[in-house]
Amino acid sequence: MTNKEKHITLGQFLKLQGFVNSGGEVKHRINEFEIFVNGEIENRRGKKLYQGDSVKINGQDFVIELDED
Repeated sequence: MTNKEKHITLGQFLKLQGFVNSGGEVKHRINEFEIFVNGEIENRRGKKLYQGDSVKINGQDFVIELDED
């Protein structure tokens, strides 16, 4: 698997960072957050995030770091 194929979805990321408690909660609450991915507004929970992508959620900055297999 190449680095470009390895990803996490925006919904999974919101859960991992503690913005929501479950995947089901993401579906109902994603529009409550101001989210930018690589400088573009984003509200699709299935948006794929790749190594090095920048994410800003309600003013908090993150950089996607995926584990190497």
